Amino acid sequence: MSLLSWIVVGLIAGWLAGKVMKGSGFGLGGDIIIGVVGALVGGWLADVLLGINNALSGFNLTTIIVAFVGSVIVLYVLRLLRKK
Repeated sequence: MSLLSWIVVGLIAGWLAGKVMKGSGFGLGGDIIIGVVGALVGGWLADVLLGINNALSGFNLTTIIVAFVGSVIVLYVLRLLRKK
């Protein structure tokens, strides 16, 4: 994926995860970072758990879903660490 695709997917996934997890937001930049990290986590989990080798393959619905699931996981872990 190109850098622009990563940023757009990261923004969408981070924003959606922030809405689903309901809490204080991280702003536009934070949403992008959480979305991109979430995409990496989601892609890794899709490969390890589901055997999907190429879950992040461009700007499409599958990539956004994988990034969204990864972003929710990243937000959950961040909130657990923030409470300590």
